[in-house]
Amino acid sequence: MTTRGVLYVHSAPRALCPHVEWAVAGVVGVRVQLDWIRQPASPGTWRAELSWRGEVGTASKLASALRGWHLLRFEVTAEPCATAEGERYSATPELGIFHAVTGIHGDILIPEDRLRAAMVRAARGETVLEAELSKLLGKPWDDELESFRYAGEGAPVRWLHQVV
Repeated sequence: MTTRGVLYVHSAPRALCPHVEWAVAGVVGVRVQLDWIRQPASPGTWRAELSWRGEVGTASKLASALRGWHLLRFEVTAEPCATAEGERYSATPELGIFHAVTGIHGDILIPEDRLRAAMVRAARGETVLEAELSKLLGKPWDDELESFRYAGEGAPVRWLHQVV
């Protein structure tokens, strides 16, 4: 079964750009040349987008291939399909990587056990429930990436079809 998604590289130092392309090519199995443009939200960095179509699991493979570079800000999304829910990965140098399962309308789906664990921690006084829910929804990542997302409006998008 196939799905489609988008890789958003929100900011990467220039020297890292070819390495990002090589890592993505290693996942998708074809040469990748991204259209890099300057990232105004972080002078000296570059941004790019890649729309892809591939097997379920491609988003997690892309996120895994890129997660080791601590100077990189990125997001990977995968749309839900007949055999799998959607996914969203967000990564920042300060926060690391965030993963969420998404439904048909893009809403984050939080598993019961994670909600229960958050409620237990809050009941014990270890944390505040609102803060726990905020993390489960990826709000810290959204807050950090929002200026980078906005700076990318109007950026060119490249489509990569039937990646295997």
